[in-house]
Amino acid sequence: MTHWFHRNPLKATAPVSFNLYGVASSPAASKICNSVSIIIFMSLLTDFLCLNGLIFIGFIVSLDGTTQENKLRFIQNFKWTDTLQGNTPSSQQDAVFELVSMGFNIAIWHTKFASRLAGKENITEDEAKDVHKSLKIAAGIFKYLKEIQIPRLITPAEKGRDLELRVIDTYIVQSQAEAQEVTIARAIELKHNAGLIAALAFETANFYQKADHTLNTLDPDYSSKWRKYLQLKQHFYMAYAHCYHGQTLLASDKCGEAIRSLQEAEKCYSRAEVLCKEYRQTKGPGSTAKPSEQLFFRKLGGLIKNTLEKCQRENGFIYFHKVPAEAPVLELKASYGLAEPITFDLPSLSDQCTPEVYATFDLTRGLKDDQAKAKPKQEEEIKPVKEPDLKPQKDTGCVIS
Repeated sequence: MTHWFHRNPLKATAPVSFNLYGVASSPAASKICNSVSIIIFMSLLTDFLCLNGLIFIGFIVSLDGTTQENKLRFIQNFKWTDTLQGNTPSSQQDAVFELVSMGFNIAIWHTKFASRLAGKENITEDEAKDVHKSLKIAAGIFKYLKEIQIPRLITPAEKGRDLELRVIDTYIVQSQAEAQEVTIARAIELKHNAGLIAALAFETANFYQKADHTLNTLDPDYSSKWRKYLQLKQHFYMAYAHCYHGQTLLASDKCGEAIRSLQEAEKCYSRAEVLCKEYRQTKGPGSTAKPSEQLFFRKLGGLIKNTLEKCQRENGFIYFHKVPAEAPVLELKASYGLAEPITFDLPSLSDQCTPEVYATFDLTRGLKDDQAKAKPKQEEEIKPVKEPDLKPQKDTGCVIS
């Protein structure tokens, strides 16, 4: 299966104390505060919204039966780095900013989990399903944050930051495209109709092109490497689309057109090879992978070569068709296998968060720790989350056993 070698780093955050001494004026209120810990979040990343998130939502939703903002929403400052812009964080005094940043990290984790699982040797069918599901979960979380929570922020996201529209849109589309790669691998392995594979590959290439175009107005200093990944995947899957479309044309006795389609596949594949080299040479978040040396990449090159030679032999013996000067225009639409984001929503509020306990938070008393209220310095750096480089154990190509 394709190894997704490009992954931007996780977001990092500064420690925040939720011990609202003075404001939390009852034991029940103090218990709620003590239950919400960023340290726990970082150690239980994927379970946060299911565990402490149930309580943390109590800092965001109104609990007094009115449409007013939760009185605890703006009591703390939160700092988070961005996946593209190094260790200098952005900050907002807004619990929604904290919630969005945590959700964003969970979605990033799902993409990394999918990449690691797909990089295993002899991946099973159940594991392939987990990869596929994890990528659709990631797309669903990103989509939920974009449509529901990010518009609630009082302070709009800065340009090029994770919560800015261009960046989060790219993450959504990339997650969908990678989920479709799993479908393509499955279709190829089970020898499904060449037309279906060509259509899926064409749709996937278009996803990658859309993602790349979404980033084209970002600062190239931090988006170039990501864009090279998206571009090479676009050309890679256009090569797949033309290769399998050529097989479809040959089966329909259109040998000349099939040859031209395979020639276009060669052209797309060659462009992808160039982009693989450019990817390795481009600085930025990513990995040390050499995509053009991985089996999933080399296998397609062999398939195109063999299929083209077969078409040329058949044309020389049977069809004697003229090869068109122009490549066929692909107008393929997949009827099956398109990946849709899995709908995400926040879990229900914890039973600990009741109107009675909420009433015991007294903002008029003020925080005893004045530093908890102080706005953090923008230039202050946060240590990144330590992550191993993404390297496949052994690339075995598109195999789902």
